[in-house]
Amino acid sequence: MTLLPGPTRVATPRKGDDDRIGVSVTPTADGVGVTVRGEIDLDTVGLLRTALLQAMASYDGAEVTLDLSDVSFCDSSGLNALLRARQHALCEHRRLTITAASPQVTRLLELTGSAALFRSAS
Repeated sequence: MTLLPGPTRVATPRKGDDDRIGVSVTPTADGVGVTVRGEIDLDTVGLLRTALLQAMASYDGAEVTLDLSDVSFCDSSGLNALLRARQHALCEHRRLTITAASPQVTRLLELTGSAALFRSAS
């Protein structure tokens, strides 16, 4: 995976990586926004995990917001990556919130009781 430079950095799959997922990272007024599209599963979760960690490292201390409205599928490995990214953000005293989610992601978060963990406190 590579993150392209510029105001919007897009995580693009390297040769051999799965192209069923796309991740873009964009600076926002309060921090950094991460937009994910496609499928998050065992085969694609590595790209998401790497992009989230690199976004947090590149925008030190910034709030991280996730737009998952174009995610068509998310399994337990995707949920695990989101929960680990949240824990990483908390350890760095920053917030990681989901600002938009597809019906599939919303259902997964609600069924597992984790939806409240990603809501903004404000």
